[in-house]
Amino acid sequence: MGRLDGKVAVITGAGGGIGREHAMLFSQEGAKVVVNDPGGARDGSGDSDAADRVVDEIKTAGGEAIASKVAVGTEGSAAEIMQTALDAFGQLNVVVNNAGILRDRTILKMSSEEWDDVIRVHLTGTFTCLQAAARIMKEQATGGRIINTTSTSGLLGNFGQANYGAAKAGIYGLTRVAAIELAKYEVTVNAIAPMAMTRMLESLPGIDQEAASQTLAPERIAPLVAFLATESAAHISGVTFGVEGNEIFTYRMLTSHGVTRQETTCWTIDAIEASLEEIVNW
Repeated sequence: MGRLDGKVAVITGAGGGIGREHAMLFSQEGAKVVVNDPGGARDGSGDSDAADRVVDEIKTAGGEAIASKVAVGTEGSAAEIMQTALDAFGQLNVVVNNAGILRDRTILKMSSEEWDDVIRVHLTGTFTCLQAAARIMKEQATGGRIINTTSTSGLLGNFGQANYGAAKAGIYGLTRVAAIELAKYEVTVNAIAPMAMTRMLESLPGIDQEAASQTLAPERIAPLVAFLATESAAHISGVTFGVEGNEIFTYRMLTSHGVTRQETTCWTIDAIEASLEEIVNW
C-alpha cells in the first residue's frame, strides 16, 4: 500500500530532472500522475516528447499516468492542465509546481524579454496553476496539497539571476499568502528550495559535476515533496523547506531586534546613522 494511494497529482516540468523524480516516486506510492512538460530546452525554447517518455516509464512500472504538453504561464494553460487530471482521473488532489526555465544575464545586460519570459514561467506559471487547482479543490471539498518550488537564488540572491531570483522570491511570498487564504478549505500550500544536479544547475561556475551528480542527485528531493502530499502533512502549511543532498531544513523570514526610539520626536538621519549597528546586527 502506497502513501499516495487514491490521489491524483499534477506535476509541472516533469519531463526530466527533479520533476521526473517527483512523478516516478508519486506513482510508486500509488498516485495517478499528470506529467506536464512541453519538453523545451533549459531556456524554454523548442519542444520534445519528454512527458511521453516519463509516462511510458510509469506505465511500464505498473502505474497510471497521462502526458500534458501545455506550457505553464497563462490562466488558460493552467486551466487546461488541471482539466487533464479531471478528464483522465476524475479528481485533483495534489499539484507540484516545478516547471522552470533559465535566461541568466546580469542586470545591466538583461533584456525585457529575458525578464518577462522567466517571470511568466516561474511566478505567473506557479500562480495560475495554484489558482486553477485551488478552485477545483474548493469545489471538491476534500482538501488538497500544493507544493511550489522556490530557490536560494530568490531567498538569498545569486549573481546573474535577477529575473529568476525575483520570480523565486515571489513564489516564497505567494506560498505564504496562499497558505493563509486556502486554510479554510483544508488545502495546504508549501514550498521547497531544492539544490540538485540538473540542467538548471550545470551551467554554474565552480561546480564539481561528477561529485555533485552523486551528492545532489535529483532523486534526493522527491521524498520530501511526496511526504508533503500525504495526509500526514495536513498540519503543515506555509513552510518553505530547503533540500540539499541529504539535508532538509526550513527557511524563515526573521527580523533583527532593532532599536525603538524612546524620544517623542521622530527618527533623524543622524540618529539612524548613530544606531545603525544596533539596528542591523542580531
